[in-house]
Amino acid sequence: MSGHSKWSTIKRKKGALDAKRGKIFTKLIKEITVAAKTGGGDPAANPRLRLAIDNAKSQNMPNDNIERAIKKATGEQDGVNYTELKYEGYGPAGIAVLVECLTDNKNRTVAEVRHAFTKHGGSLGENGSVAWMFEHKGVVVGPANGKTEDDILEMVLDADPDDISIEDNFYEITSSIENFEAVRKAAVDGGLEVENASLQWVAKNTTEISGENLEKFMKMIDMLEDLDDVQNVYSNADIQE
Repeated sequence: MSGHSKWSTIKRKKGALDAKRGKIFTKLIKEITVAAKTGGGDPAANPRLRLAIDNAKSQNMPNDNIERAIKKATGEQDGVNYTELKYEGYGPAGIAVLVECLTDNKNRTVAEVRHAFTKHGGSLGENGSVAWMFEHKGVVVGPANGKTEDDILEMVLDADPDDISIEDNFYEITSSIENFEAVRKAAVDGGLEVENASLQWVAKNTTEISGENLEKFMKMIDMLEDLDDVQNVYSNADIQE
């Protein structure tokens, strides 16, 4: 398994959590709200909002939900103000973990995140303690539907992707942040189904984890992702099953 929590690996193998549509919608609505608040409510002029809407639609979120979130963010309706936070720490076996959050209560969030780490043999670290082990990348994921890596490379080659892989019949394309939108568009124009396209923290190197440590680690990831304030969890785990 690769080093970060991508849709085609960790989230699918423990998919009971993300099968809860209500929780998916909550996370997507928060992202739409923050994107609209920081960059304006026009998707044509706000790439982050456009991406958030695309991801929401890929999960079959009704347009009314999307429009309501944008209106709350732009002040047309009363809404909640969310703060973006990133926590860093170590899981069992020294696995590096990054946690992205959107919250309206920082004290609650840090307490819940710290509890998830310590309960399963991890520890919350200082800012910068593990971030240097990751790179910010564009990631496009979806069902391969019989396509090979060469097939996909031909579709997106002109957009200059960094890497293409297929696992469990799901493709993943990584790119620089600068080329991300071009890669995503090339994938769509090429006829690929895009289940998720987002900016993610990708581990530069991975650390093997197995046995009892793996069991603790997966429980920690489950607990973190089950928190309402947590949007994404990334790690440098190389899972040995």
